[in-house]
Amino acid sequence: MQKDIIINVTITGTRVAILEDGQLAELFVERPEQERMVGDIYKGVVENVIKGMGAAFVDIGHEQNAFLRFSDIGDFFDSYGPILSEDDEDGAYWKAMDQEKARKGVPLVTGQEILVQVAKEPISTKGARVTSEISIPGRFMVLVPGYDHVGVSRKIENFRERKRLKRIAYKIRPKGFGIIIRTAASEKDETVLKADLDNLLRTWEKIEKHAKKEKAPVLVYKEMGMVSSIIRDLFTQDVTRVVVDSRKLNREVMHYLKDVAPHLMPRLEFYKGMKPIFDEFNIEKEINKSLSRKVWLKSGGYIVIDQTEALVAIDVNSGKYVSRGEHEESSLKINLEAVKEISRQLRLRDLGGIIVIDFIDMHDERNKMKVYTELKKELRKDRSKTSISQLSEFGLIEMTRERVRPSLLFDFLETCPVCEGVGYVPSSPTVAAKIEQAIRRLRAQRKERRIQLILHPEMKKYLMDGLWNRARKLMLKYMLTINITGDETLHYGQFRIILKKTGEDITKECLGAIQNGSP
Repeated sequence: MQKDIIINVTITGTRVAILEDGQLAELFVERPEQERMVGDIYKGVVENVIKGMGAAFVDIGHEQNAFLRFSDIGDFFDSYGPILSEDDEDGAYWKAMDQEKARKGVPLVTGQEILVQVAKEPISTKGARVTSEISIPGRFMVLVPGYDHVGVSRKIENFRERKRLKRIAYKIRPKGFGIIIRTAASEKDETVLKADLDNLLRTWEKIEKHAKKEKAPVLVYKEMGMVSSIIRDLFTQDVTRVVVDSRKLNREVMHYLKDVAPHLMPRLEFYKGMKPIFDEFNIEKEINKSLSRKVWLKSGGYIVIDQTEALVAIDVNSGKYVSRGEHEESSLKINLEAVKEISRQLRLRDLGGIIVIDFIDMHDERNKMKVYTELKKELRKDRSKTSISQLSEFGLIEMTRERVRPSLLFDFLETCPVCEGVGYVPSSPTVAAKIEQAIRRLRAQRKERRIQLILHPEMKKYLMDGLWNRARKLMLKYMLTINITGDETLHYGQFRIILKKTGEDITKECLGAIQNGSP
């Protein structure tokens, strides 16, 4: 499989596309106004401990407190104690904290200082999710302070290579630190791995010093920017090329590769074409498709993806597919095709949390197992953790996917100011009923008989359609003259009522308890 990384830099931010055999597989977006937090390490203060939830809220200096589950505290949490305060030489502070925790039967207490790392970006109204299991990633390994474990990436499948890397890791690992060997470390010698480890240890020393000196809440370690971390984590031997359309960024990547992976430098290309780089690689069209609810399949079937606050619902439909065989056979074919597209869309849109997939009904248990097995196989390509249930009797598969950051939808779209994210606007009869209620309130409160009604042109057309139209009926019923004017700047459900005699806008008075423009 050919794998390419395409990087586009614009005045509004940076976009990184991962292509697999020329097809868009993943997309990352970074904007100057959006702070990236995953990987950052904070010295925080426990604000609230909720035993019933098995969690605590930690003040890390942001508007929203971070969320820390007790299960994310880790077995080696207490080993971070000595580095949190240089004034607590005799350990009196930590002894008092331990007594308070034992008394309340919780692993944390309010007011306690704690070292945490952001595991999940803030999403919507929810604050960042953090963990006290700290890990610092390097090019060839990940350093885990407080642990004694040595692990090797599952992507390194050769038994001898795994054994060799593990032997080196145990040899160079200092006491009190765990090491996870990354895929990029394959075939690297001890000298290269030791240099990466030394760099990570120096980073940890800086974190310790910062945490001891500064008063909580404070940021003690800032993770690399998006492009740097992608080059560090994803630019491995299996990547054919990295193409960049910014000279400045191209130089930065070149300098980084010169230090850590000089053998990959020839694979870095600067894009000189006049056409936008995402057009050249057919990426822009794929992005536009990924923002659509409906995704067509080659067979003529399609999937519909709906993202809500609670879960992601995916519906598989036969669409334009014309079958020449049995219904069961046709359903299996479309479902298997949908599986590949669904797994791709999950990665591309970065959809997470609870996901429910409604496949086309099948009766044969063997076919259900084929769909389940194929989905599990496709999900192995995903770097995010997934958990999947078998097909239910209703043709549903429930699954979860690890969510680290907001989905692609939040990077490219904003909540509609008209429908406020509902996806619908008030119907014409609903708006007409509100206008009538407003006019009735006007007639009850004032004696004026001439008004100007300003509304959306389409709504004006609805009221004035036909000889014996709705506007005439309103005028006759309430014994007043209405001059109707269209205004395209108003939303479809909005309107204004003006007194013809004085020019006074009395819309709010007429609406009373009715919200103008709400469905």
